Amino acid sequence: MFSGIVEGTGRARYSAGRLYVELPFEVKPGDSVAVNGACLTVVEFDGRKALFDVGEETLRRTNLREAKVVNLERALKLGERLNGHIVTGHVDGTVRFLTARSSRNTTLMAFEMPAERWGVAEKGSIALNGVSLTVARVEANRFWVQVIPYTLKNTNLGLLRPGERVNYEIDVLARYVKRIMEAGV
Repeated sequence: MFSGIVEGTGRARYSAGRLYVELPFEVKPGDSVAVNGACLTVVEFDGRKALFDVGEETLRRTNLREAKVVNLERALKLGERLNGHIVTGHVDGTVRFLTARSSRNTTLMAFEMPAERWGVAEKGSIALNGVSLTVARVEANRFWVQVIPYTLKNTNLGLLRPGERVNYEIDVLARYVKRIMEAGV
């Protein structure tokens, strides 16, 4: 489990089912790391670069094949504060970044609406490339998030260009509320 509070970024390279990532922190084989929001297991670590095996389902649902700079977060430890929101690392899919509008101390970023539009609610949470964000506005075919300068500088969101794919994960609480309602409980 993760919080969506990114610890750093690293260069990434995908090749033949394996993802090689420069890490800004120490890990050991078997550790879980959210890489652009996808929970992956460290296979090898040489003190600088980590190797992750990436399955077909993960590749189908994420942008890890083409990602050059990825957001990174180590798994939460029991007893730690939860600064963002509950993020499982189970990416739902990708959406395209559309545009950004900056003002004095904030940037509004627009993304295409995902297939799970039920999970995108104004003032609700969503993880984009593993970053815990609050949905600022919902429109018919897109949604907006507000991003502060610190987040733009310390994640890969500030590097996005229109049309780029971004991993998203619907808020886990919204997912379970939907399932309960569908079951008629």
